[in-house]
Amino acid sequence: MQRGNTLNQEVVAPKGSEVTSIARLKGKKVGYVKNTTAHYFLYELLKRAGLGWDDITAAPLEPDKALAALGGGSVDAFAGYGNAIIAARQQGARTIGSAKDVLSGNFLWTASDDTLGDKAEREALTDLLARLDQANAYVRDGREKEYAKVIATATHQPVDQALEEYSEGQAQRKTEVRPVSARATASQQEVADAFLGLGALKQGLKVSGFWSDRLNAPLRKELAR
Repeated sequence: MQRGNTLNQEVVAPKGSEVTSIARLKGKKVGYVKNTTAHYFLYELLKRAGLGWDDITAAPLEPDKALAALGGGSVDAFAGYGNAIIAARQQGARTIGSAKDVLSGNFLWTASDDTLGDKAEREALTDLLARLDQANAYVRDGREKEYAKVIATATHQPVDQALEEYSEGQAQRKTEVRPVSARATASQQEVADAFLGLGALKQGLKVSGFWSDRLNAPLRKELAR
């Protein structure tokens, strides 16, 4: 499991919009990326504002189509993440809700049962995860500007802006590989339960069956080096 920041996951409204808060989304049409973190945090932010999913007209859209809809006025707001939010802000959109304190920041790694069941492959996977953690620490050790150049190329934004966003993200929560935990499993269960309530899942799921702690002990050992 990798822990990371939850910035650039936001609900935005177009420039000049009368919608200035989540509470003001009542009766509005809101684009969102279905079955993703955006779907979940939009639901949670509405709940915190005293609204329900039925209080908005929810419009599932892919990020590129949502950006066009936001700019063209066919949606009143958009819940998205990553480059789509960066692009929306570049077009003058403003943030009316953030997932910063909604999402867990847990980014999950998956492995097959065969891999986890093979000693040599478990060792190789543990080594890979530890190297990824070392790479993140390497960037933070005075190489942020060089890394920001890579980010800027991928996101088509100025290097200084990419550096600022990277620094803000690391200040919120450093990107680090961590063993799985009961808390992380419980957090994913909350998401699954929310998706069941939204109708995105047809039946309830017990997510603990998707998790394994077989790498925990060797990973802790590698990370401590």
